[in-house]
Order: sequence, then C-alpha cells, then structure tokens
Amino acid sequence: MIVWIDTAALGSARPLFGLDPLERIARTLRCLKRQPDRVLVSGPETPPRLPVGFEAVAAPGDAAERIRAVLRDAAGAPVLLLDAATVVDPRLVRYLAQDDATPAAARAAVGGEGAERAGVLRLTAADAGLLPQHADDLTAAAEAVATAAPATVVAPDAVPSFIVNLRRSLPYYLFGVRSPAAARRVERVLFDWNYKGSTDFMTKWVYPPLVWRLVRLSTATGLSANAITILSVILTFAAVPLFATGAFVAGLACAYAMSVLDSVDGKVARLTLSDTAFGNVLDHGLDIVHPPLWYAAWAWGLGAREAGDPLAIAAFLLIAFYVGDRLVLMVAKARFGRGLHAMRSLDAAVRTWIARRNVNLVVITAGLLLGQGEAALYLICFWQGATMLWHAIRTAWLVGTGAQPAETAR
Repeated sequence: MIVWIDTAALGSARPLFGLDPLERIARTLRCLKRQPDRVLVSGPETPPRLPVGFEAVAAPGDAAERIRAVLRDAAGAPVLLLDAATVVDPRLVRYLAQDDATPAAARAAVGGEGAERAGVLRLTAADAGLLPQHADDLTAAAEAVATAAPATVVAPDAVPSFIVNLRRSLPYYLFGVRSPAAARRVERVLFDWNYKGSTDFMTKWVYPPLVWRLVRLSTATGLSANAITILSVILTFAAVPLFATGAFVAGLACAYAMSVLDSVDGKVARLTLSDTAFGNVLDHGLDIVHPPLWYAAWAWGLGAREAGDPLAIAAFLLIAFYVGDRLVLMVAKARFGRGLHAMRSLDAAVRTWIARRNVNLVVITAGLLLGQGEAALYLICFWQGATMLWHAIRTAWLVGTGAQPAETAR
C-alpha cells in the first residue's frame, strides 16, 4: 500500500485542536495494522517540514494529472489518496487500507457539505480510466470516480460504526477544513462525537461547557492527555486524607476537579490521536481503584471509628456492592463483547442515573450541604446495592434470551 497526500490546498488547511494537518494524517496512518510501504507528499510547493517517513515528490498538473502520475509510478500497488486539507476518520482510513479478497478494488468516499466537502480514494493503475480528464482537487476526482463507478462508493454501513470505548455507533466522518469557520465547526462536531453514548448525568449535561474550554486550552498549550491524567491521579489521592479528616470542602474541590479532568484527558487523547497504552491503563485503572478509597474516607470523615459502627458497616457494604457490580459488568462485557450499557437504549438511559462515582459524589455533596452526610452515605450504599442487583438481573435476562447487541443504543 502506498499513501499519496495532495498538498495543493495545504496553504488553506487549518489545524484542528492544535494538530497540524500533515501530523494529523501521520498519526492516523500509525493506527493502521500494516504500515504503508511509502507515504508520498506532492503539491505546488514542498512543505517546509514533513512528518518522519513522508517523502516529497514532484507531480505537476491538476489533481487528475497528479493522481495518474502517482498510479503509474506505483507499479500496480494500491494507492490511498488523501488531501492535506481534509480530516479523515481513522476508521475510514483503516477500511480503505485493509487487505481483502480483492485488494485492487477501487473505492471512493465523499463527505461533508459545501465548503467542507471532501473526498478520499483508493485506486490502482488499472482504475486510472475512472478518473476525469481534469479535476481541481482530490474531492472533485473522488466525486467523478463515484459517479463513473457507483459500486466503488464506500457506504456509511460498510465501515464498522460501533466504537467500543465510546459505547456508541457513529458513521465515519470526512470533512474539508479550508477556513477558520470550517475548523471551528468541525472541532465542535468532533468534540460532541467523542462523548460516550452512555454516561452519568454530570458528564452528559453539566460538565460539557467546561470540558470544551479545557480541551481547547489543553490542545492550544500542548498539554498532553497523559499529563492531564497524572494531574487527575494527584487530585484523586489528595482527596482521600482530606475526606478522612473531615475537610470535606477541600476534598470535594479535589474530587470535582478530578471528575472534570477525567472527561478532558480522554477527549484530548482521541481528538489529537495521541492515545497511549500507558494512558489508557492509568486512566481506566484509576477509575476502578479510587471509588472504594473515597467511600471509606467518607465514612471515616463522618465519624466511623469501629467495625460495628453503622457508618462503617454501610461503607463496608458499599464497597462490597461496588466490587460486585464491577464483577457483574465484567461478565457482561465478556459475554456480549461490549459493555452492558451499550446493549440497548434502555441500558444507556439507565447508565445516566445508576450508582457510579459522579452520581455518588453529587449525593454526598447534597447530604453535606443539608447537614445530612450520614444519611447520604446510607442512601449511596442502598443505591449501589440496587445498581448491582439491576445489572445482575439485566445481564441474566439478556443472556437467557440470547440477546445480541443493538446498534440503536446511543
């Protein structure tokens, strides 16, 4: 596989979330299971700086002529044709680059509207006849190929739409980004699409305006997702002794800051295509480990000192219900190949209100503000037990009925 990037429109291309257009393509290509044999870049002028592994090559003429020249030089190998002024979903790139029963099959994808119209192609020298005589840019060439050979068009459902870590189904995206206005709109679309399909009400409705500003600030200043996650870790564990000593105001400040940053780090990683194994382990590991520490600290800070104290018993049960709930969800994920909350619209809706860290955080905050911290802890304990029971019953029912995942869960 050879990748060719047309940089004729690079001068009008706009960065997204602080990421240079060519660097975004480079990171997208790194997501491929099999790396391209060559990555060629051509246009009227050679960019002053190219990502590692990119080669500048001469290709005179309009887009159609440049494409024909690249196909001739590819010696029959498939060529993935991209535009530097286009943002392409990595899932679409993987689909176009994959080896299949007909690796020479021509494919065309076109997306966006108006000034944001964009196209990508996968062709071989044998497909040169599908190209128009002249084309101003790659998008025009892709539209012409799609018209000349409709069977080449990549249908929205041809690319797997379910995104495991977002627990939702989304069609692939393809946008031209050739103006500041287009960049702002596309950034907002990508930000909204990177929210999980099932999450708690705080993350869904309360945090987004703040998270949007923090994501913009982080990407503008070059703050990495891993750095944000590390800050989350610090805040998480700083909250434990504060809760335990009864300094609930300071503890809650750390807790809510961590809760917001937990939304920021993942979005920065996905929007800048900078996911790392270390970051994922750290982020998800933190999400699993810290709630029991907070729950125990809440009980201690509220006055629990002996094993027989009702608050201590509530904290013990709360942690036991939490662990049991996690185990049930692990069984469900192993059985269904995805999280339980991505199975049906009902499961996604229930996820909004079940006992999880953010929901429990709001309950304990309300209890403390009302001078009913102990009652709030008992309520959280009850709600966590009910959540575990619901998940166990729901999982058993779905398994018993042989239910399969429904792509309608949002």
